[in-house]
Amino acid sequence: MHSTVRGPSLGGCRMWTYDDSRAAVRDALRLAEGMTYKSAVAGLPLGGGKGVIMLRPGTTLDARARKAAFLDFGETVDRLGGTYVTAEDVGTGPKDMSVIAQATRHVTGLSRRRGGSGDPSPYTALGVLHAIEATCERAFGSPALEGRSIAVVGLGHVGLPLARRLAKAGAKLVVADIDRAKREEAARLGARWMTPAKAMTAAVDLVAPCALGGVLHHDSVPELQAPAVAGAANNQLADESVAELLQRRGIVWAPDFVANAGGIINIAVELEPAGYDPRRAEARTREIGDTLRRIFDDAERAGTTPLAAATALAHERLRPARPSRRRAAR
Repeated sequence: MHSTVRGPSLGGCRMWTYDDSRAAVRDALRLAEGMTYKSAVAGLPLGGGKGVIMLRPGTTLDARARKAAFLDFGETVDRLGGTYVTAEDVGTGPKDMSVIAQATRHVTGLSRRRGGSGDPSPYTALGVLHAIEATCERAFGSPALEGRSIAVVGLGHVGLPLARRLAKAGAKLVVADIDRAKREEAARLGARWMTPAKAMTAAVDLVAPCALGGVLHHDSVPELQAPAVAGAANNQLADESVAELLQRRGIVWAPDFVANAGGIINIAVELEPAGYDPRRAEARTREIGDTLRRIFDDAERAGTTPLAAATALAHERLRPARPSRRRAAR
């Protein structure tokens, strides 16, 4: 695995509503840190970054204004000279990446027709599926999902394809989303529909948070009935102390920056000299399960939380390689 960062910093462009610019900056820094850990744990030769386009509360962009915003963002990325490469994120999509590409070549996730790797969401969902299998193995002694009850909270670009994969694997699903129109998807999956709040505390085997972060905190964790949590949402913990609370309650939690790395793994393949190969991307995404198993083992040996073990692994892989004795003597 890689022990140093040799490539650019890679991270999505998020368009979101913030009360003020300080909140937007804090969010960008927090997300960039998560992307750094995500790349390191996945063994990618990339740093982590994040771009944020801030919207004021109540703001709605028409097509012209949205295009202008992404062109401005692309020009900013281009001025960084390739030290940061952007991709889609919450609030953005492949069409927005095509607009950014008019201003810079340092953009990924373009359509396969344009030489890119396309939407990374299916790979994120695939990686989370393998993370759920590894989490079930740790919690219940078997990675098999047939008959397991799983609550998928958030049926967006990742949550919905994840739910479809889980249904295909034979899981009994509870699903939730703030958009009640998604109930039609629940019916097609044969899933039970709940509100997001009720789904988080449902009496299921595993909860998969797949919307925005911060859902695990000192008020919500005591209400959890599921003995396992593994999902696609970034920054699921409101703060790091929640990892210890989960452990004290005997809840197996898969660190989010490990579980949801499939998208960045897919994009990293796009950046390789050999060019993009979906088979290579899929094979590497499947390794997320084994990485998570190692983290669970490391945590058990050290008597610590999976978060601490995953962070330690990230720091190990970010540590500069030590020079050989011969080089050091020169």
